[in-house]
Amino acid sequence: MAPGISTEESTMATMPPKNEDNPILYSDVNQEELQAKTSKYLLNYGTKFNKDVICGSRGLYVYTASGHKVVDFTSGQMSCLLGHGHPEIVQTITDHAASLDHLFSGMVSPPVISLGERLCNLLPTGLDKAFFLSTGGESNEAAIKMAKIYTGKFEIVGLGGSWHGVTAQALGAQYHFGRKGQGPLMPGMLMLPSPNAYRSIFRRADGSYDWEAEMQYGWRMVDMQSCGSLAACIVECIQSSAGMHVLPPGYLAALKRECEKRGMLLIVDEAQTGVGRCGDLMAINHENVVPDILTLSKTLGNGLPLSAVVTNPEIERVCVERDFCFYTTHVNDPLPAAVGDKVLEIVVRDELVEHSRAMGKVLHDRLNALKEKYGCIGDVRGRGLMAGVEIVGDRDTKSPALALGKAIGDRAYDLGLWANLSSHPSFGGAFRIAPPITITKDELLSGLEILEEAFATTPGTLPA
Repeated sequence: MAPGISTEESTMATMPPKNEDNPILYSDVNQEELQAKTSKYLLNYGTKFNKDVICGSRGLYVYTASGHKVVDFTSGQMSCLLGHGHPEIVQTITDHAASLDHLFSGMVSPPVISLGERLCNLLPTGLDKAFFLSTGGESNEAAIKMAKIYTGKFEIVGLGGSWHGVTAQALGAQYHFGRKGQGPLMPGMLMLPSPNAYRSIFRRADGSYDWEAEMQYGWRMVDMQSCGSLAACIVECIQSSAGMHVLPPGYLAALKRECEKRGMLLIVDEAQTGVGRCGDLMAINHENVVPDILTLSKTLGNGLPLSAVVTNPEIERVCVERDFCFYTTHVNDPLPAAVGDKVLEIVVRDELVEHSRAMGKVLHDRLNALKEKYGCIGDVRGRGLMAGVEIVGDRDTKSPALALGKAIGDRAYDLGLWANLSSHPSFGGAFRIAPPITITKDELLSGLEILEEAFATTPGTLPA
């Protein structure tokens, strides 16, 4: 096979001849040299790079420069909903890269129209019109701007453990380490306490989680801080970055009522939960709540940069009258739109929502069985094929155990499984598990066996 990277002649990677049976795109690479070039040429953007260079991906797996085959239990960045290199997605990309890739922002094309039609027909009434951008941050930025223009107000409420992106308004609506170092953020950003059934101090007499009291306390704080210009509240149905915290049953409906009392819009960000991940087509379907604006990203593009903003005709009408503007270089681009349209087609055609629900039960049953065996697992939570496993040093005190979590994650990776530990100071301590929703039961059980072996062979996991 032709070399993937010539370490003597070029610093650029070249592709070997196409081999559909070989998932490794770059071969004969020198990992140590590439790691040195990573340090020399790649700007750090706030993450720690994985110790291995990834040279290929296919289905449920990624492949390292050293030939290590790793089960990808996070679907890339929680995005490859159908797995890596899905043949129909590959063909869609190939066709559109050759013949209909990118257009001027005022032009429309068949795949964009088809995606808009398919998406809106799958969503509840009240989410009837869409446009398409590249990232979740962009879509949330656009949704917040739309809410401000529609209401004529400027204050935005977010949950403390959210992650909506790193653009100005999206970043302002979340409360974690990413806010630091750049001076004042957007004015009028206010916070509600994040629902956290495991750690919240709001408890009923029987010790159960009292999210209603917590929410009312939060809104009292918001009302005291507000200058009377509340425009919108933006939330995720499952706060993934914070450790896969699920909104309690009834929370989203109560949140919408609180927004309506104040003349606010409700924005729901389904970057990770959307398109079947949680055992429903959208997480809003689980609670039968229709937000004023819905945003999608990650899962819609199956790893390609594609996001969506969806709302109703009345909000669109007012925003157009008030000169709403959000055209970007890649707004309504045909190539990613064609991919999103194909993703929705496959999810519906192959009944992957139902499959996600069934595999989610297997996942959560096995994770809860692990919890019974290992005292370092403080909590298992999530829904469908989204799960969080929180690692603690002591179940009674719930003391965080980041070092232990990292050791378990490193051991799992060495054994052939990638599961992300949410380890930033604002969120730390929970493994996030979100495999492709095409995963088979055998593949899922095989990955979970690796995870169990990692717990069994890591010192300090406190076997029961």
